Amino acid sequence: MYSKLSEKGFTAAGKNKVKKQTIIVTGVSSGIGKEIARHFLENGDNVVINSLAADKLSEVFFELGGGENLAMVAGNVSDRVTGIKLLATAVGKFGSVDVLVNNAAIFETRSFLNIDEAYLDRFLDTNFKGTFFTTQGIIPQMLKQGHGVVINIGTQLVCQVPRGATTTVLLASTGAIHSLTLQLAAEFGKHNIRFNTIAPGTVRKLMQGDMIDRSAGLNLLNGVGEVEDIARMVYTVAKSNFTTGAIITT
Repeated sequence: MYSKLSEKGFTAAGKNKVKKQTIIVTGVSSGIGKEIARHFLENGDNVVINSLAADKLSEVFFELGGGENLAMVAGNVSDRVTGIKLLATAVGKFGSVDVLVNNAAIFETRSFLNIDEAYLDRFLDTNFKGTFFTTQGIIPQMLKQGHGVVINIGTQLVCQVPRGATTTVLLASTGAIHSLTLQLAAEFGKHNIRFNTIAPGTVRKLMQGDMIDRSAGLNLLNGVGEVEDIARMVYTVAKSNFTTGAIITT
């Protein structure tokens, strides 16, 4: 039997009562991001969604129900202003920011010798700088609250690169996110702010046609994951109380 602990949400009956929280999710125009937002909403949380294209974001907003527990902020995550707007919307409408899910990213392949500076910059801006600056915009509020969770979406490819892969820029930009996760977990753990990365392998809806079957072997279970699987993992990590500094491959 647990004694009542308000911070962890344990009841005297020993059941874990999950507190309603405010979640920010970037990159929700499709796939994993949209499903993560849906999962938190269906479990009773407040959610602020973000995407670069305002028209697509509006479509997702109404697809997810457009209710009082949902808000949206269009903008490029590589721009510091977007993180500031996300924070203002979350605090202004819901009063806090409990969880940030950095999902916005580019996934493409190109051989190393064909990569030019513009192509490299596009990945670094969206994948790394987007995660970096959005997190930097939200952390002051988490410090003020005395708690928070940041979950970055990486890729299993950083840990397991198949022979012949042409994913140089993807892995360079995403690998930096994996390292950022470990560094910030060490830096902000004393402030009760947790940082973790979920690193999916092959996920349906992100890859099309025979690309899915040819990449299934990247997953240890030798199968194809679903966006719902990733959303459930993000939710589990967000609601745990003692998981930080982890790169979780799925």
